[in-house]
Amino acid sequence: MSRFRMPPQILRLVLLTLVIISSYFVLRMFLKPESFGEFGHYRGAALAERAALEPVFAGAKACAECHTEVIEVQDKHEHRRISCESCHGPARAHAQNPDVKTTAFAETRCLRCHAQEPARPITQKQIVATDHYEGKCLECHLPHNPKESPP
Repeated sequence: MSRFRMPPQILRLVLLTLVIISSYFVLRMFLKPESFGEFGHYRGAALAERAALEPVFAGAKACAECHTEVIEVQDKHEHRRISCESCHGPARAHAQNPDVKTTAFAETRCLRCHAQEPARPITQKQIVATDHYEGKCLECHLPHNPKESPP
């Protein structure tokens, strides 16, 4: 009777696989957060951590309290469904204290929504930035009423 003998290269691969799998389980034991799995396949403490974060966005209602004229203009045009903070940045500090300035409007923010990309809907106005006077959006367009030119 002949005994089955495993080739040495296969034996090394099997041993290497066992070492990798066992090291995974050992590392997982030390690195897995305690609250993981508390609410299914999630880290339970993440909910409390997110709730404890200080909010940075004020919301459109806070902007409308002081900037009614801008909201009225914007409500008549294409950008009516876009939150102020999408372009101007987080404004909670500004809403609480008007002396605190919001993030300066950067013209590159226009390209976040209007740079041509195949995944965007065809109804959304898109430009090829290199062909369309790149980075100077505000010289030809008013952000709250894009069809109108600045004075």
